[in-house]
Formats: sequence, structure tokens, C-alpha cells
Amino acid sequence: MTIVDQTNDTAALGATDLARADFGGAEVRDYIALLKPRVMSLVVFTAFVGLAIAPGHLHPLEAFIAIACIAIGGGASGALNMWYDADIDRIMKRTANRPIPAGRITPGEALSFGLTLSVASTLMLGLLVNWLAAGLLAFTIFFYAVVYTMWLKRSTPQNIVIGGAAGAFPPMIGWAAVTGSVTLESITLFLIIFMWTPPHFWALALIKNDDYKNAGVPMLPVVAGEAVTRSQILLYSLVVAPLGMVPAALGFAGLTYAILSGVLGALFLVAALRVYRNREGALARKSAGQMFAFSILYLFALYATLLAEHLLGLSMLPALL
Repeated sequence: MTIVDQTNDTAALGATDLARADFGGAEVRDYIALLKPRVMSLVVFTAFVGLAIAPGHLHPLEAFIAIACIAIGGGASGALNMWYDADIDRIMKRTANRPIPAGRITPGEALSFGLTLSVASTLMLGLLVNWLAAGLLAFTIFFYAVVYTMWLKRSTPQNIVIGGAAGAFPPMIGWAAVTGSVTLESITLFLIIFMWTPPHFWALALIKNDDYKNAGVPMLPVVAGEAVTRSQILLYSLVVAPLGMVPAALGFAGLTYAILSGVLGALFLVAALRVYRNREGALARKSAGQMFAFSILYLFALYATLLAEHLLGLSMLPALL
């Protein structure tokens, strides 16, 4: 997803500008765009929540280093993704103005940038915090760049189902940075994002179906059709809604979270049901857009409530599971 608004598209670049871009004339904002800052912001936020609510203590400097490394590692994944996907990015309207297809950064520069950040972030996290967190970060980068980008994305309509794991690891990495372990709580934080990802992205895929079709990317609406995609969104939403309440059932979330997750889960189902029912014309597109937008709010609200309860000392409910 293109992150930084660019003021010039490829057609507007003169011959001099294109030559300058080909020989290392990229601006700082082009390298920032490679990091996918919007995606990185979600990575940083969920990782910070995992770190903040984990039992134990981490020195503030170590905490800062951990979050910075996770952010850099997430950005590195984005750069490697853009390097490999430059061919299909040129075809899709929403990605055609990314730095590589627009000619502002060469593929080699993006690859070197991504690999350097990957190695640096992993080594720094391992040396300055702990190696379990570093190992999880390295695996996340590998999973997103190699397993998802190079294999799953172009080979199966289940690409986002399996590949969604990459975006679900950050809170687990944050938790491991503090505790040096992987626990049921951190796995729950992982699963919430993992199960949330398919309905979130399939809603977008319904809107951008033609883009994916033209680029030859086998997203579910392209391969199985929109009707199947709408059914899958609803089925996954039936899992997401109760799964979002599990932190309260396990006792590491409070009453506020329990109530809010229940209400938001119900609204998530309502949004999915609208996508399922509204299948034609502008109303179908509107329902998919609302589902996509609400899903972002849903995830942010859950994690923000977990963080707020922890900071206020309200995350104390008897475990039910």
C-alpha cells in the first residue's frame, strides 16, 4: 500500500529527473516510502502494546531499542516487498507511484536498503535486548519477504490467510523482549491479528479486484469470485468477534476491555454481514469500504484499550479459561 503521497507521477518526470533518479537521485521521502510507514505504524503500535502489558520490567532504554528495532525490521520487510513486487506494482493503479515503478529508486538500491536494515535491526535487538525477540523478528522479516511476497502472494488465493502471520508477530516480539518467552497471552495477541487479517484485506480486495486481476495476483475474489470472498469474510468474522474477547477471559484484560471487545465484535459481524448481503453496484463497494475502514478501527481500539487498562492498573479480571 502506497504510504507517502507523491506530488509527481512518472508521466510528469522529465528526462533529466528520470536520469537523476536512475543514478541515485532519490530523495529521503522515497526511502521513507519504501518502509511503508502506515503499515509500520501498526507494527510499532501493536509491538508496543505487547511490550507494555507483558509481565516484568524492561529498562526504558532497552524498551526504546526494542521498539526501534521492530520498527526498522518492519520497514525492511516493506522495502524487500517493494523490491520483489516492482513488476506488478507498475501494473496496479494504487501502487504505480511507488518509488521503484515510478523510477525514483532502482531495484538494487531497494534490495540493499532492505537487507541492510534487516540485518542491523535483528543484530541490534539480539545484542541489546534478547535473542528470542531477535529470532522472532528475523523470522517475521523472512516470512513476509520470502514466504509471503516471493511465494504465497503469486501462487495461492490463500496468500493473505497464511501470509497474515507476518503482521501478527509484532506484539509477540514486544512481549518476548520483556519476558524472554512466548506465552499463551502473547499467542492470543498474535491470533487476534492473524484471524483479523483475512477479512480486513479481502474487503479491500473486493474494491481493488480489477487491479489484482490485471496484475495476475491470485487474490480470493480473482480466483474464487466475489460471492465466495464475501462468504469467507463472514466466516472469518464469526471467529474474530469471540477471539477478540479472549484476553478478558484469560485475565490479562479488564472489564472495560471485556465490554468494548464484545460491542466491537458485534459491530464487526454487522459490517461483515452487510458485505455478504450487499453484492451489487455502489452499495456493494460501499459496504466493502466500510468493512475495511471499521476493521482498522476495531484492531486499534482493542489494542489501545489493553494499553490504557494496563497503564491505569485496570487489567485485572479472574481468568475464565
